[in-house]
Amino acid sequence: MQDKIVSAAEAKERVAGYKNQGLTVVFTNGCFDILHAGHVRYLAEAREKGDVLVVGVNSDRSVSSIKGRGRPLVPLRERAEVLAALESVSLVVPFDEDTPERLIEALAPHVLVKGADWPEDKIAGAAAVRAAGGEVVRVPLSPGLSTTGIIKKILETFKDGPG
Repeated sequence: MQDKIVSAAEAKERVAGYKNQGLTVVFTNGCFDILHAGHVRYLAEAREKGDVLVVGVNSDRSVSSIKGRGRPLVPLRERAEVLAALESVSLVVPFDEDTPERLIEALAPHVLVKGADWPEDKIAGAAAVRAAGGEVVRVPLSPGLSTTGIIKKILETFKDGPG
């Protein structure tokens, strides 16, 4: 499982190897702060678009910048470990920027997958993937399943203290 968690440089080497084998490389990314069924479904559907799935995961600093104070709840090392344990995930690549644009440009995946909640013109790396002849796919999200929703439910449940 730990061999699935790699640096951007290592991911670039492995992706080149996959491409040399004629495999279709799919890339997606996210914070994956509290992994839930919606994430698992999304990642499985992304994997169906090709032979290998590379998942970019935001660093703790990046998540905090995007989501705000108090996030992430789960540190990068643990988020990456949980992602790497999923059968659908081939590689997990942490990145520190707010978007994975540079990582996507470096890896040049055949397919870039993002949730349908993102307009295509706002998807980081989409232009680079299309310019290289790749495809951008927007996958529908599972209604009612989100990390933010889980956090709200926990806070409401324990607003008067633990059970």
